[in-house]
Amino acid sequence: MTGMASPLGAGRLGGYLGLAVLGALAGVAGALVQGGWFPGGLMLALLAIAGLSYGGLLATRARAGGVAPGVGWIVSVLLLTTSRPEGDFLFGAGLGSYAFLLGGMAVAVMCATLPKVPQPGGPSVRLGK
Repeated sequence: MTGMASPLGAGRLGGYLGLAVLGALAGVAGALVQGGWFPGGLMLALLAIAGLSYGGLLATRARAGGVAPGVGWIVSVLLLTTSRPEGDFLFGAGLGSYAFLLGGMAVAVMCATLPKVPQPGGPSVRLGK
């Protein structure tokens, strides 16, 4: 059994946790790069979460593999948007920051839900013929 029908074992759970940690790291790195190298840094940050989400989907052959990096990314980015008591914050109030926040969420959701999970190999003839 593959995909969502397969049992959730320790290895699969560890893989999802590892993908979530990689997504969080991509979110932190993207938050630093997107403002520093605008607009190239913004594109690089969005491509990072897209590649990680789609790669997780293909690696695990389950939609949860595409969702896990997106969840890690969203959690880390939302934690970075909070301001500190000293008044410091990581994101400025510019178009690039909003494009990173909203675009990254949209890219993670699209990569996790739109593509079809590859089907296992089988006979190439149609059934019922």
